[in-house]
Amino acid sequence: MEYSLDSYIRHHIDPEPEYLRQLDRRTNLRLINGRMCSGHIQGRLLKMLVEMIDPGMVLELGTFSGYSALCIAEGLREDAQLHTFEIDDELEDFIREGFSTSPHGKKITLHIGDASTELTGWEPESVDLVFIDADKREYRKYYDLCFPLIRKGGYMIADNTLWDGHVTEPPEKQSAQTREIIAFNDMVAADTRVEKVILPLRDGLTLIRKL
Repeated sequence: MEYSLDSYIRHHIDPEPEYLRQLDRRTNLRLINGRMCSGHIQGRLLKMLVEMIDPGMVLELGTFSGYSALCIAEGLREDAQLHTFEIDDELEDFIREGFSTSPHGKKITLHIGDASTELTGWEPESVDLVFIDADKREYRKYYDLCFPLIRKGGYMIADNTLWDGHVTEPPEKQSAQTREIIAFNDMVAADTRVEKVILPLRDGLTLIRKL
């Protein structure tokens, strides 16, 4: 059988649970920009990373259809919690529908609103893991907002940090979002309070550990 590289990988990792496969299909049929859904490969990685980190408290900024939230929840132990924040209130019913199909949905608390406001007053160093997948133009703000909330030794994961490879384009070709992703990557690279690595998976995934 002849495979594309992406297809080859999908056939040689754990299968996508049926409720996630159905959610991915509904996302691409019913929502604009369905490709924003994390999908099979990234979803299995998120689950495994969560199992490795074993967090008790997780924040996700940018729920979209709820696919990544369910992958994170799948990797959580039963007494752990995920709080996910989505600014688009028109997605709420779709998200809750997806959560209801999973045995792990009970670990998730959905917040509809701006995470910048919702996280005000959150207890410092009370979070073990943050997954950032929201407005790319706000990544630096989200980083600064979440950093004090993460315990020492805790993690931040930022999605889309290679932005379809546009981060390597000459300045005259860069969009506003590309410039903001580049600024975020430069900020993280220069931050001596963390260790970091960028995985060239899908659209780029940066793993950040607070020292």
